[in-house]
Amino acid sequence: MAVTAGEPRPAAFPTSCATPAPAPEEPVRTGPLLVFTALAVALCAYVGIAHGAKFAVLLGLGFGLGLALFHSRFGFTSAWRQLIAVGNGQGLRAHTLLLGTTATLIALVASTGSGLFGSVPKVTGGPIGLALFAGALLFAVGMQLGGACASGTLFAVGSGQSAIVLTLGGFVAGSVIYTWAFPALDGWPEVPGLVFAEHVGWFGSWAITLAALAGIVLATRFVQRRRTPPPVAPAPTAHGPARILRGAWPMLAGAVVLAVLAGAVFLVSGGTWGVTSAFALWGAKILQLFGLHPETWEYWQSAANAKSLQGPIWTDKTSLTNIGIMIGAAIAATAAGAWKIHRSIPGKTALAAVLGGVLMGVGARLAGGCNIGAYLGGISTGSLHGWLWGAVALGGTWIGLKLRPLFGLGNPAPSDSAC
Repeated sequence: MAVTAGEPRPAAFPTSCATPAPAPEEPVRTGPLLVFTALAVALCAYVGIAHGAKFAVLLGLGFGLGLALFHSRFGFTSAWRQLIAVGNGQGLRAHTLLLGTTATLIALVASTGSGLFGSVPKVTGGPIGLALFAGALLFAVGMQLGGACASGTLFAVGSGQSAIVLTLGGFVAGSVIYTWAFPALDGWPEVPGLVFAEHVGWFGSWAITLAALAGIVLATRFVQRRRTPPPVAPAPTAHGPARILRGAWPMLAGAVVLAVLAGAVFLVSGGTWGVTSAFALWGAKILQLFGLHPETWEYWQSAANAKSLQGPIWTDKTSLTNIGIMIGAAIAATAAGAWKIHRSIPGKTALAAVLGGVLMGVGARLAGGCNIGAYLGGISTGSLHGWLWGAVALGGTWIGLKLRPLFGLGNPAPSDSAC
């Protein structure tokens, strides 16, 4: 079974569900590696000199996130697809490690109220209502069609996955569509968000989160025993110290590294790691380059949004980590000998990529976040909306699996491993 455009597997890593033979060492792509590394150093220096150490550190954390996402192939889209399609809960159990570790680190920082560059603002919960549920549903359908989630889109683009560039384009377009249609999409029925720490303190919130995550681990093991999906084939990879930069990381190791970096983003910026708000900003700035005036739209009239649009992207936290992820993934892919632009994209796959990206762009803005901003950010800060987002996204995944074959995209079968 060939891997479709999705939570991408780098070319140096397996593309078959069968247990693979050991892979030969792939040569380092020296030219691209030097280019991407020089770009990373130059950008960090520029951002630090022009805008301050805080923003340079955020860009650097983005590099780390891109490297970790690439090497661990940490999947949100694929994890939910595997669970719904064949009952394989391995990916979702990796999510619980990511969520629990991030929640621990954020609780330690938030309980003190002090970050690396000043005080940490009070954590607020996302509102709960129709927009949250509709947005999570659209996003989940979109990521199954587009083949990647928000973070997956970025690291796939960085590693040269051409089909995912179309997903990213659709993502930006969907975000622009939302900001243009904001008056019609705002004001849907909702109630204020709930943050556990406001009622039981940060220790109590942390304990509730870990207990709920432990319940998910047990539930996925129960489902997996009932549906008995086949074991996951190990990826051929480099061994020893070379595995850090040249091979595939264990998914659980990737979860811990990503959690530490997500905690560091909170420590540095005072806010959780996010992805999708930057796409609306990028889209608006692109429109301005062509002489259009999105700044007149109601969405960009609020003080925070107007300030973001007027300022450079190098002072936007989310843009910095997003750009860092793409460059970090490019560095990791070239070091692994896996960076390659794929030029052949079937028409149906291209259509699914664009459509999926548009659905994710609209859905993320409706729900106030994506698999990172709403799911990881919400659950790790003890916000109820993160749990509800995840639950609805599972339902949206089921719908997405039903739609994938219409675009020539495969779904896992009981005879497959975790492809």
